[in-house]
Formats: sequence, structure tokens, C-alpha cells
Amino acid sequence: MVASGDSPRRGGDRGGWIEIYRVERKFISKSPDETKEIGFRLGKLLKPGDVVGLFGELGSGKTTLVKGIAKAFGIEERDIVSASFTVISEYDTSPPFFHIDLYRIEKVSELDEIGFRDYVWSDGISVVEWADKAETIFPEEMIKIKLKSLNEEMREIIIEGKDAKNWDNL
Repeated sequence: MVASGDSPRRGGDRGGWIEIYRVERKFISKSPDETKEIGFRLGKLLKPGDVVGLFGELGSGKTTLVKGIAKAFGIEERDIVSASFTVISEYDTSPPFFHIDLYRIEKVSELDEIGFRDYVWSDGISVVEWADKAETIFPEEMIKIKLKSLNEEMREIIIEGKDAKNWDNL
């Protein structure tokens, strides 16, 4: 597993320039087990109310990463499956863990029908696959994870989050 750097970015507000730091870490995972381990380490750093949005093509490792994150909350790997037919899976953990898969969502209006905002604006941990389908609804502090398949086993994983203090532990 290979990791690299911080990515401070400049942003503006109406009163002038302010600095907004979104810490970014890039990993190269050489196997599904390494992808799960990255997820587990991230899961250990999450706190109530955190939202993790997963971005990537089909087969890029999103569900594999969710299995690692969920393990940090005591959820068995076999209990995490691609939720493509069950859009929201709730787990009775402390804090509550929500695995949300938006693969089959076609319109933003469908998100209201399933109560999407109630989950991502709650005190639980929400991990959302296919987050690009709801990007305008997420809290600004969402942790973005971009996954890219490099070959059959290897994945590039870029984790970006606002003011992530403990990311050196990933």
C-alpha cells in the first residue's frame, strides 16, 4: 500500500480570500484485502454525523472499501453486499451505520422518496456508493473517496476531506 500527500486548496468567500484546506491522501492498493484495510483504518477515524461519498466506475472497489469501513464498526464482511437492490441498509451499531447504494437511482427526486436526507444529515455514519448521483445534497464536510481500477487487483484510492486531522494514521 502506497500513500501520498496533502492538498491544500484556495477558495474564496464574499468577503475576500480565505484558505480552505481539504486534506487529500492517495493510496495504491495492490489487492482487495489492502482496499479493505484502507477502509478499516478510515472507519476507525469516523465520528457521528460523518458522510463518506464513494465515486468510481463499476468494479472499482467501492463495495470492497465499504466492507473495510463497516468492519471498524463491528459489522461482519458477509453482511455488506452491494446494495443495488436494497438502496439503504441500516446496521444497529453505535453510532448507527448506513450503507447507501445509489446505483439504481435515476433522478434526484427519488432521493426524497427514500428519505436520503434523513440519513446523510443524521448523527449516524453514512457511506454512499455512487455518490455522484446526489453530490449536490451532501453536507459540505463530506469525505470524498475516488476509486479507480488500475488492473484486476490494483486500485488507486484518493481520500479527500475537510480538516482531517488524524489522516496521518491511515
